[in-house]
Amino acid sequence: MKAELLLRGGRIFDAFSGQFFLGDLAISSGKIVGFGAEEAERVEDIDGAFVIPGLIDAHVHLESSKLSPREFSRAVLPHGTTTVIADPHEIANVHGLEGIRWMIKATKDLPLRFFFMAPSCVPASPLETPGAILKAQEIKEILSWERVLGLGEVMNFPGVLARDPDLMEKLCLSQGKPIDGHAPGLLGEALWRYVASGPKTDHECTDLQEAQEKLRAGMHILIREGTTARNLKALIPILTPFSFPFVHFCTDDREPETLLSEGHMDDILRKAIKGGVPPEVAIASATIHTARLYGVLGLGALAPGYLADFLLVSNLEEMKVEEVYVAGVKVAEGGKIIVDLPPSPPPPPPSVRINVDSLSFKIPAGKGKARVIGIIPDQVVTEEIWVEPKIEGDEVVSDPERDILKIAVIERHKGTSRIGLGLVHGFGLKEGALASTVAHDSHNLIVVGISEEDMLAAVKELVRCSGGQTVVKNGRPIVTLPLPIGGLMSQEPLSEVYRLSLELRKAAWDLGSRLPDPFMTLSFLALPVIPKLKLTDLGLVDVQQFKIVSLFEGG
Repeated sequence: MKAELLLRGGRIFDAFSGQFFLGDLAISSGKIVGFGAEEAERVEDIDGAFVIPGLIDAHVHLESSKLSPREFSRAVLPHGTTTVIADPHEIANVHGLEGIRWMIKATKDLPLRFFFMAPSCVPASPLETPGAILKAQEIKEILSWERVLGLGEVMNFPGVLARDPDLMEKLCLSQGKPIDGHAPGLLGEALWRYVASGPKTDHECTDLQEAQEKLRAGMHILIREGTTARNLKALIPILTPFSFPFVHFCTDDREPETLLSEGHMDDILRKAIKGGVPPEVAIASATIHTARLYGVLGLGALAPGYLADFLLVSNLEEMKVEEVYVAGVKVAEGGKIIVDLPPSPPPPPPSVRINVDSLSFKIPAGKGKARVIGIIPDQVVTEEIWVEPKIEGDEVVSDPERDILKIAVIERHKGTSRIGLGLVHGFGLKEGALASTVAHDSHNLIVVGISEEDMLAAVKELVRCSGGQTVVKNGRPIVTLPLPIGGLMSQEPLSEVYRLSLELRKAAWDLGSRLPDPFMTLSFLALPVIPKLKLTDLGLVDVQQFKIVSLFEGG
């Protein structure tokens, strides 16, 4: 047998027996042809390096990296991630079908393999205004597209339990395909009904008991280790030599700072191994078993006929990735991409449509106490606090002395400039304003600040740069990170996005914020499916009652 490439003398991982063996790896036409060759065009001695399959991220929103698919590939390939299962519901909430088409086009010729799930919940709730609405008919179309594997995370689990007709049709259309779940805290009979309706994975488990009950109910557990949500430490005991075909790893949401300082899938495996998981178990969970879960044939193992996506690792416990191959071609070495990446296609049209001249941040004084969104540091859930607001004349104003600030969410997709106004406690700003077009899940523009002048200046800055994040002081932007792709992603490299992200955080701290990541916190204050009190362009939302409520107790 003749091979194009023969790697000689490696410690090869056998995903089927869970063992390493000393041998050679022969590659031709992008696939593995065997464990030796009589003749090879090129022979490389790898001197006992560990050879493992390329790592697979089971669930990721690459928009959360703020990077284009091209720059995301540049960021994660050197860390050994060769395949991702992406849920593009962030850009779908902004641009609908057009956004998903763009994502598929932008990933087509990249060396990182991108597969997609059809976003099931666009929008996440009827209590906000998204840029698009995806009904069952749109899901049917998306499921027919290339590299779309199944139905994305079914966040609206109350809708599943209530048998919402449109949601049930989406589940019906997806039968026989992978269906991702999203059911935080759901247990008992409600969990059984949810699983029986179709969802078969969950990445929202935060404690071992919840994960064990969901595993027992037949769900695959995706252990999440993102930037904010970090569940690996709590869930490690569920990953055993018995359960590992049903337990996988995902990043879900990783910010630029985490990608640069900690890595990607290599970071998760490194932590799992240090936490006591045998390397063979961790590797199999992140490769062959993830590929089989999502029905991605030919990936996840080093065997004849499989695609030649693999890593050379010098230290297994440290998961030190030395070289990365995709389809038999070395794409990364020494922590850097060594191949040219094709340019990104033109982004979708600008998505920040706001008439700034019509905006007003004035809150008329009402009767009684006011509802205030109470931030809980390092959490996406919030509290409901009742306070006597500061009144000047007949208007409510920000009260930095008590850390009660004005917050606004402005509809930015359809040009209505509709605005929801509220109050928030916990940012700690003493001056200035922060604004972002990253505001899960509908990604309307969200702004918090001391003065209406600074809040308006922040909005104007994000309209000017077609979306992004900014810090404003005395009516002037201090730092801005432009995100022109859907108001979510930059076309700049990771190092530049990282630099500006750090500058944004420092500028917010200089204005008095005491939050570890002010913009991450800000981005979740408009998500009306996570308790307790959130703000959308339609108004203040009591998530537990699932309805718009008045700012004042007197109505």
